[in-house]
Amino acid sequence: MSVHLQTERLQLRRITPDDLDALVELDSDPEVMRYLGGRPTSRERMRDEYLPRILAYYERGDDLGYWAAAERASGAFLGWVFFRPYREGDPHLPGIDRSGIELGYRLRRAAWGRGYATEACRALVERGFETVGVERVFAETMAVNTGSRRVMEKSGLRHTATFHLPGEPDEEVQYALSAADYS
Repeated sequence: MSVHLQTERLQLRRITPDDLDALVELDSDPEVMRYLGGRPTSRERMRDEYLPRILAYYERGDDLGYWAAAERASGAFLGWVFFRPYREGDPHLPGIDRSGIELGYRLRRAAWGRGYATEACRALVERGFETVGVERVFAETMAVNTGSRRVMEKSGLRHTATFHLPGEPDEEVQYALSAADYS
């Protein structure tokens, strides 16, 4: 198991094919998926589409990609975090700056409200600016997702934009932090 980063309570490690069941279980919780379209991810789609995309990051050999978030004490899978360039093919929106590195997370409901997402995100932001040399970090969520917005704020990011994705009725928000503002 390749550990990417450790915090006081968490271990961020590489996701492996052995995590397939945990990933499917995570995406099967309607509350976890509430702000992500509400539909679970099928086992086949996770195995054949998402997991290969996640694993491809490790072949690049940099500090960017997806990481399983696990409790240090027990090794229990809590969810995942990502720290990656914005994906090609995602909608380009005039006036929305998606330069830099995107920060994201998805945790099991049992891990909510315990500060794990904030702890993981702060560690990734710190490593990004202090070790990797990124110039900007950003994260996006639905405007009504107050829990994720709090995580972004507690991770040092500031609200930079409110917008609508094409074909979606709900507002989205972006939070970001530049290297200059970090230091």
